[in-house]
This record gives sequence, structure tokens and C-alpha cells, in this order.
Amino acid sequence: MQIAKVIGTVVAVQKDERLSGVRLMVIQPVDSKGNAEGKPIVAGDAIGSGIGETVIYAKSKEGAFCLPDPKACCDAGITAIVDSMHTIE
Repeated sequence: MQIAKVIGTVVAVQKDERLSGVRLMVIQPVDSKGNAEGKPIVAGDAIGSGIGETVIYAKSKEGAFCLPDPKACCDAGITAIVDSMHTIE
């Protein structure tokens, strides 16, 4: 699992029926200090995250495991909304 910041949403007029009820969010992967790492990606979200929130997400096929249909074609899925985070450096 990795950490990201939700930076936007995706509106799809049509999508695979296995993604029914799943919002598509644009997330920016971040490091432990909140600095952007790499390019933004689209992730399925069945837990209700919002723009500006820090989230935990999974990539690859594991990204779909947190969705209503774990067989959905989704490369990344939001698994948790972060309330607080403390790192030791």
C-alpha cells in the first residue's frame, strides 16, 4: 500500500458495469513528508474520499480487492482515508 493525496475526480458517462457505484478519483502519490512522487493516477474509490484528503491505496490487481466487485478492471483502489500520520526520521 502507498500514500497519496486526492487531487481530482473523473467523470465517466459509461464505464464497466463492475465499477458500478465506484467513484474514480485522481490521486497524486506522495512520500512520507507529503511531497509529490511521480505522476498522478486514477484510482477507484468505494469508501468516499474527497479532494484534499490523504489516502492509502493499493496498485495492480490488489487495487480492486477493496471495491464492491473485486474482479473489476481497476489498476488502483483507495483502501483508507488517513486521519493522521506520524513518521520518525
